[in-house]
Amino acid sequence: MTDSSKINPPPRHIAIIMDGNNRWAKSRGLPSLAGHKAGVDSVREVITGCVEQGVEALTLFAFSSENWKRPAVEVKGLMELFMFALDREVKKLHKNNIRLRVIGDKTRFSSSLQKKIAAAEALTESCTGLQLNIAANYGGRWDIANAAKVIAERCVNGELTPDQIDEELFGGYVHLAELPSPDLCIRTAGEQRISNFLIWQFAYTEFYYADCYWPDFGKARLIEAIDDFTGRERRFGRTSEQLEADKGA
Repeated sequence: MTDSSKINPPPRHIAIIMDGNNRWAKSRGLPSLAGHKAGVDSVREVITGCVEQGVEALTLFAFSSENWKRPAVEVKGLMELFMFALDREVKKLHKNNIRLRVIGDKTRFSSSLQKKIAAAEALTESCTGLQLNIAANYGGRWDIANAAKVIAERCVNGELTPDQIDEELFGGYVHLAELPSPDLCIRTAGEQRISNFLIWQFAYTEFYYADCYWPDFGKARLIEAIDDFTGRERRFGRTSEQLEADKGA
């Protein structure tokens, strides 16, 4: 028996802005890095939940291009935690057929971290299950500007002409172009903004705001967000009547 409240199938691609690690730690009298470490446990739970729910792709906003402005000791700790997580988790990802990809400007990371990222991506390259994307030193404006730069270079080289540039072509040069656009974006900690994340890709994404800090967001909360999504009507510029007519056709 079908649930009449479920209008949409589960999302194929979920993006998450993992917010509130610092506030979670502060509320417990702990250093900020403790919140980030606790957040890793939530990442594991959410990955498991996505696999169980049949989600094809999960993109996590781990470190924005603006996060370099944070206190130096916190940034240093985050980079060390990133290294540790890669060492500890990548074999598990490979074992569970999960492909890892890190998107963003990786050139600012240390050479050792860049090597670990490359090794992790290479190990999981042939995995055919969940596509796990970690956005690190990523910014949506940077992504768009970088795509424009590549297209401009192709025009200068005579490979493209300006009149060939349209939304479809441009969209092929931003990150995650090979994946379906995010159907659902979840942001934790009660904040309600994009924060320069996947600006191009979010054109028709549904948003879900959770009032808990990221370390308190687990599989159960993920399922709540997915259930909320499946009950929404996604019109993509059309009317409800047009959607109903299409269903009856």
